[in-house]
Amino acid sequence: MATKARTGKKLVIVESPAKSKTIAQYLGDGFEVDASMGHIRDLPQPSDLPAELKKSSVGKFAVDIEHGFEPYYVVSPDKKKKVAELKAKLKDADELYLATDGDREGEAIAWHLLEVLKPKVPVHRLTFPEITKEAIQRAMAELRDVDESLVDAQETRRVLDRLYGYEISPVLWRKVAGGLSAGRVQSVATRLVVERERERMAFRAASYWDLLATLAPAGKGADDAAARQSFQARLAQVDGKKVATGRDFDDRGQLKAKNAELLTEATATALAEGLRDAAFAVRSVEEKPYTRRPAAPFTTSTLQQEAARKLRFSARVTMQVAQRLYENGYITYMRTDSTALSDQAVTAARRQASELYGAEYIPARPRVYASKSKNAQEAHEAIRPSGDSFRTPAQVAKQLSGDEFRLYELIWKRTVASQMEDAKGSTATVRLGATAVSGEAAGRDAEFAASGTVITFRGFLAAYEEGRDEVREDTENAASGSGAGSGEGGRLPVLAEGQALDALEITSNGHQTSPPPRYTEASLVKTLEERGIGRPSTYAATISTIMDRGYVRSRGTALVPSWIAFSVVRLLEEHFHDYVDYDFTAEMEEDLDKIAAGQQAGSDWLSHFYFGDGTNPGLTTIVNGLGEIDAREVNSVEIAPGIVLRVGKYGPYLEKPLPADAPEGTVPERANVPEDLAPDELTAEKALELMESAGPEERVLGQDPHTGHTVVAKNGRYGAYVTEVIPELTPEQIAAQPVEYYKNGKPKPPKKPVKVKPRTASLFKSMTLDTVTLEQALQLLTLPRRLGEDAEGTAITVQNGRFGPYLKKGTDSRSIGSEEEIFTITLEQALEIYSQPKTRGGRTAAAPLAEFGEDPASGKPIVVKEGRFGPYITDGETNITVPRATAIEELTRERAIELLAEKRAKGPAKKPVRRSGGRAKAGAK
Repeated sequence: MATKARTGKKLVIVESPAKSKTIAQYLGDGFEVDASMGHIRDLPQPSDLPAELKKSSVGKFAVDIEHGFEPYYVVSPDKKKKVAELKAKLKDADELYLATDGDREGEAIAWHLLEVLKPKVPVHRLTFPEITKEAIQRAMAELRDVDESLVDAQETRRVLDRLYGYEISPVLWRKVAGGLSAGRVQSVATRLVVERERERMAFRAASYWDLLATLAPAGKGADDAAARQSFQARLAQVDGKKVATGRDFDDRGQLKAKNAELLTEATATALAEGLRDAAFAVRSVEEKPYTRRPAAPFTTSTLQQEAARKLRFSARVTMQVAQRLYENGYITYMRTDSTALSDQAVTAARRQASELYGAEYIPARPRVYASKSKNAQEAHEAIRPSGDSFRTPAQVAKQLSGDEFRLYELIWKRTVASQMEDAKGSTATVRLGATAVSGEAAGRDAEFAASGTVITFRGFLAAYEEGRDEVREDTENAASGSGAGSGEGGRLPVLAEGQALDALEITSNGHQTSPPPRYTEASLVKTLEERGIGRPSTYAATISTIMDRGYVRSRGTALVPSWIAFSVVRLLEEHFHDYVDYDFTAEMEEDLDKIAAGQQAGSDWLSHFYFGDGTNPGLTTIVNGLGEIDAREVNSVEIAPGIVLRVGKYGPYLEKPLPADAPEGTVPERANVPEDLAPDELTAEKALELMESAGPEERVLGQDPHTGHTVVAKNGRYGAYVTEVIPELTPEQIAAQPVEYYKNGKPKPPKKPVKVKPRTASLFKSMTLDTVTLEQALQLLTLPRRLGEDAEGTAITVQNGRFGPYLKKGTDSRSIGSEEEIFTITLEQALEIYSQPKTRGGRTAAAPLAEFGEDPASGKPIVVKEGRFGPYITDGETNITVPRATAIEELTRERAIELLAEKRAKGPAKKPVRRSGGRAKAGAK
């Protein structure tokens, strides 16, 4: 049989379709470029392993823990078609080029492709930091083999995460709540957020006062005061002692500085009065040169931080947009710890700065930046515009979407500014004072301070200025002692020592110390990087995970932990301390770096981590030796004396524990905690208020005369409601039932108690738990109320729902005006409502949220609609939910097409496996 002749083409495999299209433009006709669509293999769920492996050393993790921690990989179900396509193309190729990303993950993808495709033609590994013609040509001249050490590091990380999650997560399920997860980086990130909230909860505000004076050089009279340049100065010392400011207090509200003068409202007011007619004079003038250097070019971490500060992007959105810019050839690779620029990039940045701002704006020598990251990898350049000559934002404005343009502009500005001159100027600090002449403060000496910076040469500031995160002193307004003339661009009048000043106004001001600011995505990313925890390329996924798991939610830009996060972190701290220890986690990352450098074998490291040694126990030893964990204690936080917050199955609630001598069956007082109440806002006072307003947990209203069932009113997670109590059959009642027989004549066992679902109904907004009557409750329990039928015989009912009262006819629902109408609306009125056009929320059916033209694959219009679970993209055939971190305004046509294509590639969603009795069995492979 004759073998099929090869085409002579070279097959190039990258990760994404967008990247493949861009690269294909530069490689020409001799190459065929295709995408693997990311990873093609992964560790399966242990339940999906073949039967013969489930009972082996592979069965617990899909990792052979007894033979070098060898992972058992399978081709992902949604990638089998792609693998078949790649194999078919490889048969016609003379050479294979693996052009996946140059980081550990990209190296692992290349290795997986080799393992699965088993090529019989020459194989080349190439990487490029940017998708430009020049970069690809350079990469073709520097071909290499797959780096086994990088692959080992990535596979070690994957197995490590599987061991960590699969050993610790089940403990959380048993002791906190189902559906939770533990992770090497996510658990530490959650701990950081929780610890900050603990600091805020323990914080006690302190009050302090100071003076602010508005002054001007002494003049001949009041008439020319306005013409003189006034400035403001803040009180710095009284009788030679420093005036206490916010930074002089600890978080318990105690004054730390022993020699500081704490002004009260009375002393500050008296001092202000005593200084109104005092003679002010300049006591000292100090002037220093001011120099400010530009920030280094972007790394993954600093890009996420700055995009959060300046563009309000989440870390996930930043990485999604940067990925598109990279794949389409606009920026260099966006996963990097390096701040270094190539010689070509330095030349391009200096040339552009000179052309746009002038030759005087570039230094004599190029700037070189050293990475500050604890575990920096220097394999890549910093993130910068691609090419040996940068395109300005104006040149790419028409080619990019709104978010893409904004992020490109930010990267371009930062890169160009990094090669520009320092900003220069001068800073003047003035000390001035007077002695109080009247009132209670007479004779007290007061010294004020003011400072101002004047920029004489803007340098890099002409192109870009770095943002900054909130710090505590920002909110105190008195930390620095400087007045309104301080800050860049502020200006003080020309002053000389001994010069007389006029006090135009002196005011006393009260302040309170502020708690530590909550983490934002930007500051959390910064802290993780500074501590060497995880990799910046994973931070976006880490933050998304802790939000999706319900550990953290956002309030504006701040990250607020949930109470369930408190329970999880407490359990981990008490029983898995090392695994959420910041230094221990950072050391893990350093060890992975050693594996990547070929200095250590991944299997040896995993053996030490999991099994331990004679000195240190391994993870399995710790898990097996946990002993009894008091779940109630783990899920409890004392809020006030006699009031405990508990994390329950349906959310957090407050409880007053019963005394030891309480009669059996006594129900403790409880109160639900509002979902939008942050942990630090649940003070002792607030807890008492919630307990007092909660009223009884349950109130018996009476008996239903028709059923004899007891009707009660209760407080629930979603508000007050009424329900009936259905008694279970007693053993005597069960035994008294008529005997039934099987077909063979043998008697059947007595029936078990039948669990009948009780009727329930939410109270109307006009009702309360304390005032609802039995008659009202019985009326509520009759809902839904049947009104009759339409002309086609379809029943019409009226009922109350989460979003208000509504009519229901088949699948057609219509809102009605008020809850009271539920019991008064007639069939005729309902038919009149149904005769009107369908509306939503009282409006005509909503138009699509966005429209993106025809889909190139289906030829049908792409629209974004509001669905039951949030907005989704559809072409009428394929639906895909808009990613949580993507705002509708940020969604582009290209991204919508890409998401629909990815959803089609995955195929239809699998139907859930039906469970009968125990755990569902895995299907055949």
